[in-house]
Amino acid sequence: MTSLVAVLILTLFVIAFGAGLLYLVSLVGPKPKFSSLKDASYECGLPAQETGHSKIPVKFYLTAILFILFDIEIIFMYPWAISFVDFIENDMGLHVLLSMGFFLFVFIFGLIWEIKSRALEWE
Repeated sequence: MTSLVAVLILTLFVIAFGAGLLYLVSLVGPKPKFSSLKDASYECGLPAQETGHSKIPVKFYLTAILFILFDIEIIFMYPWAISFVDFIENDMGLHVLLSMGFFLFVFIFGLIWEIKSRALEWE
């Protein structure tokens, strides 16, 4: 109970401190100046034309998402590898090994699916 109260007090302090800093900056800091030059086109002289279409191919986004996905999966393997000896000493080695085996199965299955679906081909 006392640790919960301490966490709540710390949370309230952090929120109050952050709000106080934001208020202080709004009082003391420079005020933004808006002008028509800020909305003007940069060096081209033509008005900006914004469309809903992106000029960046979807393959870039797909590659970035797949990289992040597989990178996070690899990051999950490091703590497991470091603490695996401790699990063996506590007679839980087989359970943890089977759990990581399932995790690796899903990881490898995703990689095979990615290769078969040609998700990383650019042409």
